Amino acid sequence: MERTLVGRPIVSGSAEGTALVSKEPLSFWGGLDLSTGEIIDRRLQRSGAVVTGRVFVFPRGKGSSTSSATLMESIKTDVAPAAIVNLKVDPILALGSIVSDELYHKALPIVVLAEKDFYSIKEDDHLTIEPDGKVLVSRKPSAK
Repeated sequence: MERTLVGRPIVSGSAEGTALVSKEPLSFWGGLDLSTGEIIDRRLQRSGAVVTGRVFVFPRGKGSSTSSATLMESIKTDVAPAAIVNLKVDPILALGSIVSDELYHKALPIVVLAEKDFYSIKEDDHLTIEPDGKVLVSRKPSAK
């Protein structure tokens, strides 16, 4: 089953990957290991999960503007998520992706979805992000 969610592209681009879903905000600065892509904030439920190459679905970033630099560095070193799907616009994360595109010619798409659509995405759904903000969602077939 495939469905299409219509979001707002904050940083336009194309990407795809399996969903890594968190109900909690994340500060990339101090919350992400820049050498592995692992979530290292031990207070978070998703601590230990690796964002690299996944579509990271979480409500919003948190913390200081240093998160821009941390996201930018994770993009540069190829440990960043393939894309980010948020519930609210996060200008700090958008800035990190935009500046990364300017400096390294690498950006990652960031899309904001309405609450109903955001919460409809499940762990390990396959997501395809389109430049216009559409998110194609396909569920992994259940094992019998």
